[in-house]
Amino acid sequence: MKVIVFDMDDTLYDEFNYVKSGFKAVANFLSIEVNVSSDAIYNWMWNRLKTHGRGKIFDDVLIVHKVYSKALANKCLSVYRLHKPDIELPMGSIRIIKKLGKHSCYIVTDGNKIVQSNKVKALGLDKQMIHCYITHRYGRIHSKPSPYCFLQIAKREKVHPSEIVYVGDNSRKDFVGIKPFGFRTIRIMTGQHKNVEMTKEYEAEVRINSISELPVALKKIWSDFEV
Repeated sequence: MKVIVFDMDDTLYDEFNYVKSGFKAVANFLSIEVNVSSDAIYNWMWNRLKTHGRGKIFDDVLIVHKVYSKALANKCLSVYRLHKPDIELPMGSIRIIKKLGKHSCYIVTDGNKIVQSNKVKALGLDKQMIHCYITHRYGRIHSKPSPYCFLQIAKREKVHPSEIVYVGDNSRKDFVGIKPFGFRTIRIMTGQHKNVEMTKEYEAEVRINSISELPVALKKIWSDFEV
């Protein structure tokens, strides 16, 4: 029995779909406050993200509409974080998770506890994984690249780290903390970090271009691996 651990955002689904969902919730809230259509507010925020990247988008949209206050900006952030996400797993991820059903599968994901928990539930991962480790639940000190949650999985499964593989997308933090313990690593070249190149200590053993290539990659990691 092997153990497959997945990152969530930009590994099993496109995180921008969550951002879009959150922007729509904020736009619906703000449309009443500023008397502007929710579509117009949403489009402004989405275009701002595409041109300027992540930043103080909620501050900026309030300034544009001349209604900025710290309290209202914080309310927008709260709406974003607490909204029920309109997201779903793509069929490719669903097929792979089902295919790996006889193996132990987990999630290890960083981020705000409420946000990540809502994502897990919206994607149905709480029903498909043995456990979903949201690192911030254990203190931010245990977020990646900390090996804490991975070592918890090894203890739970009673296996050596070499029997556990982590499938992630962010080479800046996903692999560097766990490789020294013997965990195996696969990088999926999707999402916001797909063009990032790091030194060898940060990189995974195997790269794949899509989740559909995972069975072949797992065979490279473990020659005796069976789907």
